[in-house]
Amino acid sequence: MLDLLAVQSGTANATLITLAYTLILTFILSSVIAWTYEKTFLGLSYSRNFVQAIVLSAVVAATVMQAIGDNVGRGLGMMGALSVVRFRTSFKDPRDIMFVFASLGAGIGCGVYAWGAAVGGTIAFSAVAFLLSRTGLGTKHFFDGMLRFALPNEGEARAKIESILHDSLKTYILITMREVDGGARIDCAYQVRLRATKPAAEILSDLSKIEGISDVQFMMQDATTEM
Repeated sequence: MLDLLAVQSGTANATLITLAYTLILTFILSSVIAWTYEKTFLGLSYSRNFVQAIVLSAVVAATVMQAIGDNVGRGLGMMGALSVVRFRTSFKDPRDIMFVFASLGAGIGCGVYAWGAAVGGTIAFSAVAFLLSRTGLGTKHFFDGMLRFALPNEGEARAKIESILHDSLKTYILITMREVDGGARIDCAYQVRLRATKPAAEILSDLSKIEGISDVQFMMQDATTEM
């Protein structure tokens, strides 16, 4: 069986065996990073193509580093060639950029035969990503969601709604109110915090029973934050 330490110490010029070890390890590590992204993803804009791009970017980085090796001239030529390419893909989430950097780091580490650093870095990055997704670090939710509905512009309907909100919700704050249908109706939106004993479905059912109310909607805080 081939001794990996011997291969790593004798790689001034890449051989077919070392290249195979490099690309296989690169694929494994980048797949781990992509799997971590898939399991820890929170949001609405999930992309299968992005997950595959994580794996492919590591393979490209490893191949580039293999091609350059220790040759300064190759490195300068590669920089010139890559400068022609224009990457216009925008990332809405800074977290996505970190996964791309992690994949590139693993590919570069494998490409320069720093296999220990590549493996250790991938394990550490994946472990921290799982830890952050489970602990919810950075979460700052004062409200559970947004409640929105339209009601007749009359005192009786407003009084009934106010009574339901007061009895069913822990906290609620009016954030928007506007007249529609020439002032005959009012469109309202509230930031709300639910009681543990009163789920959102029951509140929507109670509001729907009020005569004249329409377009009753409840959006969870995670969804409104993503949008």
